[in-house]
Amino acid sequence: MLKSSLAQLLHTMKKQNIRTLSLILCMFSYLLVGAAVFDALESESEISRKRILEEKRANLKNKYGFTDEDYREIERVVLQSEPHRAGKQWKFAGSFYFAITVITTIGYGHAAPGTDAGKVFCMFYAVLGIPLTLVMFQSLGERMNTFVRFLLKKLKRCFHMRKTEVSMENMVLVGFLSCIGTLGIGAAAFSYFEGWTFFHSYYYCFITLTTIGFGDFVALQKNEALQKKPPYVAFSFMYILVGLTVIGAFLNLVVLRFLTMNSEDERRDAEERASLRRAQNNIHLQSSLISRSRSSIFLPLGDRTSQINLIPLMQEDSDRDRPRASNPPSRAGSFCTCMCYRSHFCDSPAISHHETLICHTNPVYYNSISFKIDEISLSTRDNTGFSSPASTFSPGSQRYRKSSRVRRKSI
Repeated sequence: MLKSSLAQLLHTMKKQNIRTLSLILCMFSYLLVGAAVFDALESESEISRKRILEEKRANLKNKYGFTDEDYREIERVVLQSEPHRAGKQWKFAGSFYFAITVITTIGYGHAAPGTDAGKVFCMFYAVLGIPLTLVMFQSLGERMNTFVRFLLKKLKRCFHMRKTEVSMENMVLVGFLSCIGTLGIGAAAFSYFEGWTFFHSYYYCFITLTTIGFGDFVALQKNEALQKKPPYVAFSFMYILVGLTVIGAFLNLVVLRFLTMNSEDERRDAEERASLRRAQNNIHLQSSLISRSRSSIFLPLGDRTSQINLIPLMQEDSDRDRPRASNPPSRAGSFCTCMCYRSHFCDSPAISHHETLICHTNPVYYNSISFKIDEISLSTRDNTGFSSPASTFSPGSQRYRKSSRVRRKSI
């Protein structure tokens, strides 16, 4: 019972909802896997490092006679003096570096505003700067992808390849190689300037260009590099901006394509629903026209006459297809009606009795329709030329009233 209900629920859900639910489940599963792996890799190392630090602190307290309060004060002094090793953080070069880390959402944490006014301005600066930066990198990524596609097409034509069109696989391969090359160049440069190992430099470049920004490795934080090494400062700034552009182009090519799938599916489903409604309306209109044509037959009966709506019987329609005698006694071969009336006040000559009878024959047999005319009034003329059996006829402005008389005709 539960399985059938769940299957019915999933069947009625939209494709977008199923995809969203799948993505949520995948994300939580990915988080669980990541937590388990990091726990296995880092937990023992953290415990051992903590034990080593506690032994060193105990040795320092015994050697110099520090109390716990003195040791905490020394810790605060060391932590607060760490950012100043790079020089003056809030001069123009350091402020520019900080602004880059804010609007690109890298956020190393190596420097932070100390005044309340600086913190307020930082919030407003980030609110405006982060969307602007994202749009800029996304636009630059699109332009870069267009340029790369143009170059690849030219190269294919130069090598006389059969297919000169650039496929998505070609673009993804070029974007991936561009990211790897950018990370490699940055790793080599920062390994030379900072004295890190190539692996640590590569790790720093990856954490920086993906805007994770842990802050465990930060460039330009040694030997007052912000003031004493302008070329290295300029290279660091340009590398961050250009590297983010390359990464943004690759993400624009791969990730944003999946991000727009939900909106494209919603638009496609809306178009399908609209087409289905139009088709249903057309079918309903056609069926109504067919039923009207089968159930309503209007027969014109002459000048100043009415039209009679004849409704066939279902039984008679079925009997029509059966073989029958040439002159059945119970069926009338034709029907005749008299619906034309003329007044002696009209200027036109009176018509004969033969003209007043307008007869029509029809092989379809209908119900017997009876009606009566109680009164004929010649006051106003019906412009439409159609009226019911009890309607008013007016050939002139004079009014004609006849004594009330009942006339029945059977069809």
